Amino acid sequence: MFLAGKSEIIGVVGKYKVETLPTKILSQIGNGLTKVDATGAVEPDLAISWDTSDKGKTWTFKLDTSRKWQDGTAVESEDIVYNFSDADVERPDKETISFKLKSDYAPFPAVVSQPVFKQGLLGTGEWKVDKLSVSGNYVQTLTLVDGGKNKRTYKFYPTEDRAKLALKLGQVHVLEGIYSSTPFDKWKTLNVIGTTASDKVVTLFFNTKDNVLSDKTIRQALSYAINKDSLSSNRAVSPISQNSWAFNPQVKPYSYDKERAKTLISDLPSEVKQNLKVDIVTTYILLPVAEQIAKDWNEIGVKSQVLVSSAIPAEYQSFLAIFEIPNDPDQYAVWHSTQSVSNFSKYQNARIDKLLEDGRSQLDMDERRKIYLDFQRFLMEDAPAAFLYYPTLYAVERK
Repeated sequence: MFLAGKSEIIGVVGKYKVETLPTKILSQIGNGLTKVDATGAVEPDLAISWDTSDKGKTWTFKLDTSRKWQDGTAVESEDIVYNFSDADVERPDKETISFKLKSDYAPFPAVVSQPVFKQGLLGTGEWKVDKLSVSGNYVQTLTLVDGGKNKRTYKFYPTEDRAKLALKLGQVHVLEGIYSSTPFDKWKTLNVIGTTASDKVVTLFFNTKDNVLSDKTIRQALSYAINKDSLSSNRAVSPISQNSWAFNPQVKPYSYDKERAKTLISDLPSEVKQNLKVDIVTTYILLPVAEQIAKDWNEIGVKSQVLVSSAIPAEYQSFLAIFEIPNDPDQYAVWHSTQSVSNFSKYQNARIDKLLEDGRSQLDMDERRKIYLDFQRFLMEDAPAAFLYYPTLYAVERK
């Protein structure tokens, strides 16, 4: 796409501060101590090796001091700054940096895959920041240049519709990471390329504290009632990516089974199944999906209506969203009972809590894998959420 001296303007959807720019962009500018491959395995990057002397509480990294910052200086330990509030950092020499955590944390090497920078987004990557425009703490445009004088300018838009309008008006040459290719899939002057995003999963979170959805049988019935294959061919069956080393392909898949759903509903006490109603809150992007799910539920006798919200609502029975899968299988923040903000299902289960606690403290990879296989199996049996499909992201560019 980018020839020597080529200049491209790329539209991206989202509101980002400098420190929260997408990793896809930041990784062009800088590197982390480590990097994570498509399976979730951690590999060396700015650090050539690492170890822990106390079962995952203290992590020590040896740096590759042959690596250079974009100002030509060597990478040294004093330059490596991560803003961790719960870690004490020591730099015993130029080649060594240690992080002492408050508790054992096996996934820590994956955490420091986040690109690191000197002041002003000065990194170690192929692309260097040329210009940065910020308004109200949010990045408006970011221009990168490489050694061949190629230039990439990213423009950020709050909604997908705004980004599409920018392409129509010729304000950008390319759109990246949009969820709907309409109307550009019918434009002969554009190339539309779809890619399955296996690091995301469209998920219907059930509020397990709701008077209706606190019943596991109802959650299972609703999961069976969704015709998932009609939504996408990229089926997902768990909150862990199908590409991950920890993925369990043998969990209960809740394949579409309308009769099974009806049977589960019919076996409920009469006072429960009378006037059974479950509403769905979702974003505008997923509105057609939510409407199809509501239709499926109505067909098994569960009344449903769809509400659109631009943010995570304070109250909901079920919430349809695109779940960003962490690059490590640790999902403590999403499913552990102590996590009031990020536990979207308000889920509490002592067995799941224990598995999540063990998973983040176990250093042996084989044992960790067993833990997360069990985590997925028991979670899916309890059905606090329905995992539907990996979404397709589209890139649109002029021919």
